[in-house]
Amino acid sequence: MITGALPWLLLTCLVLLLALGLGLLPLFRERLRHPMGSGARNAAPGNFAPLSRGVTHYQWHGPARGPIAVCVHGLTTPSFVWGGLTAGHSGGLAASLVAKGYRVLTYDLYGRGFSDRPEGPQDRSFFIQQLEELLAHEGISGDITLVGYSMGGAIATTYTAAHPDQIRELVLLASAGLQHEPGKITRYIRDHPGLGDWLMLALFPYQHRRGCEAERSLPSTVPDVVDLQKNELRYRGYIPAVLASLRGILSEDLSADLRQIHRQGVPMLAIWGAEDTVIPISALGRMTKEARSARQEVIETAGHGLPYTHTDAVLEIIAANHRHGLE
Repeated sequence: MITGALPWLLLTCLVLLLALGLGLLPLFRERLRHPMGSGARNAAPGNFAPLSRGVTHYQWHGPARGPIAVCVHGLTTPSFVWGGLTAGHSGGLAASLVAKGYRVLTYDLYGRGFSDRPEGPQDRSFFIQQLEELLAHEGISGDITLVGYSMGGAIATTYTAAHPDQIRELVLLASAGLQHEPGKITRYIRDHPGLGDWLMLALFPYQHRRGCEAERSLPSTVPDVVDLQKNELRYRGYIPAVLASLRGILSEDLSADLRQIHRQGVPMLAIWGAEDTVIPISALGRMTKEARSARQEVIETAGHGLPYTHTDAVLEIIAANHRHGLE
């Protein structure tokens, strides 16, 4: 009896060990990713600011003098999404703004690019504090054109609502913050700590790579933007940062912030992609409801990557609205 039961007992143990190994695999993979530190930063362009929550990577583009534009990137694409003049090439929206006379500041949000990966919630106060401290570090106190892309639009919106006197104008590109709900799996991951964290580590790398590859054939003013996005998965803390933002600022309703900006009379321009599947064009109507003074434009052939896939069209809309008195 005991001898006959041994094979089944061994098989059960092997199955349990295999299940345990598979369960721990996403956690091990995260621990094996490269830490973001001095080694990873050796070849990074730009500078580093030691802020209260960690080191923030930033770059200046353009002349030492001129109107300042601060660009805030999105959930998964660090500051390279803006391109620039100091990364071995000249391209992207940053270079285009420089050509219009702006002095452009780009930076990596915590958890992305070459910035540190502090733990904890990534809500509005988390991102507002980072931008406040970076601007103070650089001696900037106001008269800023604030440009926000995707989640960066939500950050730019909350910052403008908190500091309307500092903002010359607010430019939002495919902006988050208008209560767009993600898909079922993402909602489950967002709303279920514990199991959701494990699912994020297990599923996000595949989904991220697939989403990046879907843009491989699109034109881009930022060289190698697809490979640069995929490269973020090499570094520890990136995936948890994305999840912290999904549970933080991307879960917040910014209606009151938009109404506040409207009441304060801060000039606001919102640009949308008609083919955007991440932030649908229906957000335009919500923006109209909450901030009637916002000027809104649609790029008919653009998806969610409009800052780098439709750079010229974005710049032309910004320039045209300036000619019509946006500032």
